[in-house]
Amino acid sequence: MTEEVTGEETWLSQEAFDRLSEELEHLSGQGRAEIAEKIDAAREEGDLKENGGYHAAREEQGKIEARIRQLEHLLRHATVGGASTDFSTASPGTVITAKVASREMRFLLGSREIVGSDSDIDVVSEASPLGAAVNGAKVGDSTSYEAPNGKSISVTVEKVEPFA
Repeated sequence: MTEEVTGEETWLSQEAFDRLSEELEHLSGQGRAEIAEKIDAAREEGDLKENGGYHAAREEQGKIEARIRQLEHLLRHATVGGASTDFSTASPGTVITAKVASREMRFLLGSREIVGSDSDIDVVSEASPLGAAVNGAKVGDSTSYEAPNGKSISVTVEKVEPFA
């Protein structure tokens, strides 16, 4: 269950790809049909200007369509494969234990999309300042990144392990 972004290409495990494909299929079919029914039912209630149910259903429709576009883009640019077996180097899809500004942190380097809703692990994008700083670092390496306030934050990678 890991993801690696290189340009627009996204690496996903087979499990994550299948889960996201199922979500897309549901939203594109049954999800669209259900929201269309809600909109029709609310429209029949009368004046659309003051019809809260109609406006709520239209807003929900917009969210569904946005999620469909997001999933289509993600899956269109996905490369599906097995998880990395190199745990000497921090890379997307690995769990990193690091000393960040003298505080120990443990996080998944990657995207929230691959974790699903059943995990409580912190996720740090490899595009974020912290993620970019540790991405490619080996166990024992020290690096730093610039915080939004301009301060330099030191980071030492202590452990790299698979995401399970």
